[in-house]
Amino acid sequence: MAIRIVDVTDDASFRLLPPCADPGFDHRSCDYWEDADRGSRAARLSWLEGGAPAPAAPRRAANPFGEDDDDPAFNPFAPPSTGPAFNPFASEDEPAFNPFAPAPKAAPAVGADALPKLRLLARGLAVFGSYAKVLVDDDEPAAYVQFGPLSAYPRAQHTRELYPALPQSPLPAVITCIATTAAARGKGQASMLVDAVCDDLAARGFAAVEAYPEVGAKPDATSAASPAFWEGLGFSVAARDDRFPVLRRELS
Repeated sequence: MAIRIVDVTDDASFRLLPPCADPGFDHRSCDYWEDADRGSRAARLSWLEGGAPAPAAPRRAANPFGEDDDDPAFNPFAPPSTGPAFNPFASEDEPAFNPFAPAPKAAPAVGADALPKLRLLARGLAVFGSYAKVLVDDDEPAAYVQFGPLSAYPRAQHTRELYPALPQSPLPAVITCIATTAAARGKGQASMLVDAVCDDLAARGFAAVEAYPEVGAKPDATSAASPAFWEGLGFSVAARDDRFPVLRRELS
């Protein structure tokens, strides 16, 4: 049987996401980690149809000394928003671009009409790279993992705020979701996928990665496995808690 690991970067790879073992949950319509206040793991049919509303970005805290948060701050020294920025040292005859510079490469992205979860996973494509991988076993999607920089997942940031003793520098990458299909259980494929993510994150320059499992959660009802799963992959307990410990692995 052939096993391959696919980065989720477009509609075709997004459609490889396997179903959750519990039909009440769905990776394809989950924003639990992206929205610290209202995020949900629930299966939402509307997210799997075209025209679903885009996920709302986390709202900034109100500024009691500023204007309405919905209004951009006014900068009296900024150039007008229309037209190129003014350069006081340039000649009027100077072109607005460097004719000898190579043309910039188009940044990878998905369209505005992409499914909501795919848009969430594609936010960092141009800078970070993919935020998810799928393990495909003999052409059958068997396991899924979601990961990325800490800044991409407000709920993970909120979790870390509860443990001030956690290292603040360098900040870790995070693995927020790891799951296999019911049929793929016991084959070690989730472990294989996590190892691939750790190698990937190390190559991207991260020094550590964290996971946030829930103690005692049913296997089909959690997105972050169990502490024992992570410890078996070289993670150690970085913050102890009876229900929500933090597991961390240093990357080399």
